[in-house]
Amino acid sequence: MAKAITKTNTKGGRTSAKQKGKGKKDDMISRWKIARVIMGMMLMFIAVFMILSFSSYIYSGAQDFSFCEGLQNGDILDESIKIKNAGGKLGLMMSFFFINEQFGLASFLIPIFLIFLSLHLIGSFKFKMFKMFVKLALLMVWLSIVLAVVSKLIPGIEDCHVKLGGGHGDRIHALLNNAVGEVGTYGIILLSTLMVLIYLGISTVEQITEFFRFQRLKRMKDELSDKLKKKSEDEDEFLEIPQSGDPENYTNEEPTTYAFDNEGNLIEVNEKSLTPNPSPMGEGSSKKDENDNEIEGENEDDNKGNKKDDADPDFTMVAAASTEEGDGIEHDDESTPYDPKKELSHYKYPTLDLLDQREDSNPQIDAAEQMANKNRIIHVLKSFGVEISSITATIGPTITLYEITPAEGMRISKIRNLEDDIALSLAAEGIRIIAPIPGKGTIGIEVPNKKKTIVSMYSILNSKTYQESKMELPCAMGKTITNEVFMVDLAKAPHMLVAGATGMGKSVGLNAIVTSLLYKKHPSELKIVMVDPKKVEFSIYAPIANQFLAKLEDEEDAIITDNQRVVKTLNALCKLMDDRYLLLKQAKVRNIKEYNEKFKARKLSPLEGHEYMPYYVVIVDEFGDLIMTAGKEIELPICRIAQLARAVGIHMIIATQRPTTNIITGTIKANFPARVAFKVSAMMDSRIILDRPGANQLIGRGDMLYLQSADPVRVQCAFVDTPEVDRICKYISEQQKFPDMTYLPEPPMEDGESGSKDVDMNHLDPMFADVAKMVVSQNAGSTSLIQRKFSIGYNRAGRLMDQLESAGIVGPQMGSKPREVLITDLITLDSVLNALGAN
Repeated sequence: MAKAITKTNTKGGRTSAKQKGKGKKDDMISRWKIARVIMGMMLMFIAVFMILSFSSYIYSGAQDFSFCEGLQNGDILDESIKIKNAGGKLGLMMSFFFINEQFGLASFLIPIFLIFLSLHLIGSFKFKMFKMFVKLALLMVWLSIVLAVVSKLIPGIEDCHVKLGGGHGDRIHALLNNAVGEVGTYGIILLSTLMVLIYLGISTVEQITEFFRFQRLKRMKDELSDKLKKKSEDEDEFLEIPQSGDPENYTNEEPTTYAFDNEGNLIEVNEKSLTPNPSPMGEGSSKKDENDNEIEGENEDDNKGNKKDDADPDFTMVAAASTEEGDGIEHDDESTPYDPKKELSHYKYPTLDLLDQREDSNPQIDAAEQMANKNRIIHVLKSFGVEISSITATIGPTITLYEITPAEGMRISKIRNLEDDIALSLAAEGIRIIAPIPGKGTIGIEVPNKKKTIVSMYSILNSKTYQESKMELPCAMGKTITNEVFMVDLAKAPHMLVAGATGMGKSVGLNAIVTSLLYKKHPSELKIVMVDPKKVEFSIYAPIANQFLAKLEDEEDAIITDNQRVVKTLNALCKLMDDRYLLLKQAKVRNIKEYNEKFKARKLSPLEGHEYMPYYVVIVDEFGDLIMTAGKEIELPICRIAQLARAVGIHMIIATQRPTTNIITGTIKANFPARVAFKVSAMMDSRIILDRPGANQLIGRGDMLYLQSADPVRVQCAFVDTPEVDRICKYISEQQKFPDMTYLPEPPMEDGESGSKDVDMNHLDPMFADVAKMVVSQNAGSTSLIQRKFSIGYNRAGRLMDQLESAGIVGPQMGSKPREVLITDLITLDSVLNALGAN
């Protein structure tokens, strides 16, 4: 029977084991600290004993000198020998050995080093132990030589019981005399003395300066800590990222690789346990504890009425209009950095309990299925003469990656051509061969699992990768085939093209991107412009309009659903881009990040037109429908934004279900380097999206390929259901909000466009007659009909409709209803056209 290693411990069991391991670790640390203190105290005692013995030897050593030789010969226990040294017989022997036979008076540096070392072990003084040891050792050797040379200049010093330079100094002095003579010896000593004095002088000044600097920084840190502690005790702090916060509850995202032993059994070869990690907020445990209640969604403060205050419209309006000038700047304290979140300081981020917790933390491992697939792969390869040396399996949520190592001499192209044969043998669709795997000396065969696991949005947002992410615009896409969370920073992408057939997970992928942004960004940091020609995909986000959405001021709905208004919205974004570039030029910075940092540091004045810049994410669904109705008028502003808007924080995501060359043109592809391909029906569609096949071999239901660099990455898209998005939007809509939506700037009017209904009938459009005949013959008149029939843009079609109205051919606009055609026959129309000179 094949044996597989599976994880059967419950969550509580894992937590208990972690707590036990943590307790053992804390116990070991405590014992080590005690041992260090004991060692430090012992070294301190030895150092003091040596200093007392050395000092006593200098004063009373003459009386004890006659006993030194006897003590060295083993008379240390002889009670008849009485000595004066304060350290007794052991101190006398130690002093005689170090001072007379070794380094002389320089031996005092030994107990000095031991004192520093003991303080270091106790924890009262920190220094680089090895560096200080080397310095003091060199200083002791040099000092003993200098004292030996100096002692030769002092008359009568030979009869003293103390050798100033010790035996070491005398030996080196004798060697120098023999080598370079007395003059050379004195020259070397003088030169070395100058070098040491210069070095010690510079080093001492640096150490003193560093010491006082360290003390000052420590004092400032202590004062700041006291202020923060006092503030947290006196005020109710609103945490900026109220997400999971508990590293022990992070979703396990470690890849697990399985190999097959000699008997064919499935064995686990690298299991990595999930260990606790620091809080994603970068704070201490106390702050995490403060956030625990907020994560649950209903804390004690909510019961006291704080949650009601957050959703109170009156309270919101007062908070939003709290500044005098209306520019969002706190004029009362210009010394503190500007906080863009100040205006909505009581806004609370969505909590994870709004998402459904599906059982998808680890893929289900079917050992029998893996064994069968492995045997079939080996059988097919052998039948075509391909020998392999090893095979391993990495099991993901929907795909298992089999890595094979071909035998020496096997051609990769031979294995790559067996893709259809392997798929036939396994009776599975979506087989993909990666030959070779980038960065490895193996060939990958991706095989769909029979039992697929749904990747929930909860498991993605609760992962360490997302919680501790420092991305500007984190887009959590899903999990790779190695069960790792896959994220993309849209700010670096910087624009994304999403394509795939109907029902393959494209809309769910867009919802996953928007959800991951809402969980990380504050309303003052992010604005979203949504274009939804289908009118139903993004309508669920309408409740969060005053927090996150942006639109033109004359638009009725927060979500743009009218194709005729998309061009104006895109032109407004181009105007916003140009305005931002002008501000960047005035601020002498290169991108939005540098600009906002300079603005928050109050180096840019709002009185000069500067303001904090939030990121803009433009999401366009059903891009193919827009191209069919507006053509070049849609493509040109999109390409202009894609080419230039990255530096000013405007990023685009466009999605289409028709990846054809007339929709995804070469200009679009050149400006959208990040590509997301869901399953498509034909290889040609895959080549249009990814410039290579692969998307046609996916299995659908969220299976996708992400391409930004050389090779695409296969990802199982995270699933976020409509009720989950509804709960998130409802939660956000109840939070503190801006009094109005964010409005885009009014785009500049094109040539011939006026702001009123006055129409110049003396300069009719060249297509006026053809359009009039079409309207009369079909007895229907609308701007969108003119756009479709004559493949022109919205602005020109609107001017033609105004001219038809002024000519009396069609009636006035009546809301969303088609205009009434006033002329019903072509004969009457010819007379009108002749009168206008249009025929």
